[in-house]
Amino acid sequence: MPLLPEEPQIHESAQGPVATPASSRVAPTPRPVPGPRPAAPTRPGRPGPPRPAPPAQRAPRDVAPAKPGPSGPAVPAAPAAGPQIQLIPASAEGALDAAEEALDLLLDSGRAPGEVLVLTTGARHPWAEHELSFGEASYWAQHDAGDDVFYADGAMAARAASRPVVIVAVNGDAAAAATALPVAHTRAGALLIVCGDPQQINAVLGAGV
Repeated sequence: MPLLPEEPQIHESAQGPVATPASSRVAPTPRPVPGPRPAAPTRPGRPGPPRPAPPAQRAPRDVAPAKPGPSGPAVPAAPAAGPQIQLIPASAEGALDAAEEALDLLLDSGRAPGEVLVLTTGARHPWAEHELSFGEASYWAQHDAGDDVFYADGAMAARAASRPVVIVAVNGDAAAAATALPVAHTRAGALLIVCGDPQQINAVLGAGV
């Protein structure tokens, strides 16, 4: 399903799905390619600087009850149309840096780390490489704990559980993106942020979502 343009900033107010008209496409959100990516964080108790404590969990917003219809009974809300999608233009080489910057903005705005899943369509994120060096059991235990940002590549995306926010770094080829992006869309509860080549992303999400 094609999508409306998004604003340059990632707004924390985006808590739910946003339906978009069929005639639109996913529009780029202009952003400069960020600088070098910081070193991969390590888990507490292992060598390296500890990750900062996650921000306090935000209280969920009150949901207003459905208003009565003209004939009396309450009218249920329309079914969800899918997550809001934001596109951050970046080269394949800069996509992971752009994803890290987007993650920093989300955490600074109050998102809890456990609400975010970061996927790559090409090379794995250094954190994923580090955790997998201790074995897949340890790696997936971090995923199941659900208390921190989790990083996975496209091949592992199907095993990852849904989270409110999914960030995708399109750092692989077109075939990898075509496989990973639809899976990422199904895993994003409220917001899907895609960092990569706009034409490549639109070819997948603009026509297939």
